[in-house]
Amino acid sequence: MAGASKASTSGGGRDPPTSLLDRIRTSFRSSVGSIVFGMEDGTVSIFGLVFGVAASAPDSHAVVLAGATGATAAAISMMAGTYLEVKSTNDQATTLLASERARYEANSGELDSAIRRSLVSAGFEDSEAETVADIFSRHPETSIQIGAALDLGISEAGKRDPFVAAAWMFLTDLFAASIPVIPFAVFALARARIVSLSLTFVLLLALGIGRSAIGHRRLVPTVAETIGIGAAAACAGVLVGKFFT
Repeated sequence: MAGASKASTSGGGRDPPTSLLDRIRTSFRSSVGSIVFGMEDGTVSIFGLVFGVAASAPDSHAVVLAGATGATAAAISMMAGTYLEVKSTNDQATTLLASERARYEANSGELDSAIRRSLVSAGFEDSEAETVADIFSRHPETSIQIGAALDLGISEAGKRDPFVAAAWMFLTDLFAASIPVIPFAVFALARARIVSLSLTFVLLLALGIGRSAIGHRRLVPTVAETIGIGAAAACAGVLVGKFFT
């Protein structure tokens, strides 16, 4: 009974099932870099578009039409790009792992020696590296995974779900791109410009703080850089809008 209970608890070596909320949290953490990039891209590009149109549009309706069309197209484009990028990266990792596996099967001693050298380079004593490498040599698949991680910087654990990454990119890019547009659907043109500018400034401020936290960068320069990019996009949009009127 004890053995059965233990097997039941361990799940036969499998990870315990996770809830939908846990899976969402995990996918968010693995995609957070792409999420911030997608939001910044959506905000900046549509902010420039909106203010370019608003500079010469007769009313808010024209701005909403242009902004909504641009935001949707941009979100779909970013979603497709993210899907293809993640899928290509995963395929490349699979190919490289297969190559590493074939190399191990042809000459396992070469890979074991490479692992020892990498461990020594990382600061292990020769005896420690020898012990660890001997342990790995008794577990071929682990040796392959470790060798690929050390030599190529890839691993099975590093793979991402392209559908999940693409979904996060679409949702966050569309959300961020909608912020500069929504005021023009609610207010008259003159007031909508002010509200859109204010909301976009707050969003860019938040994105700058997020970039700083994710990349462990200095807060003030990162925030200033993010806001500056948005301001440059708005100025470019206004200049283009004025030029063609």
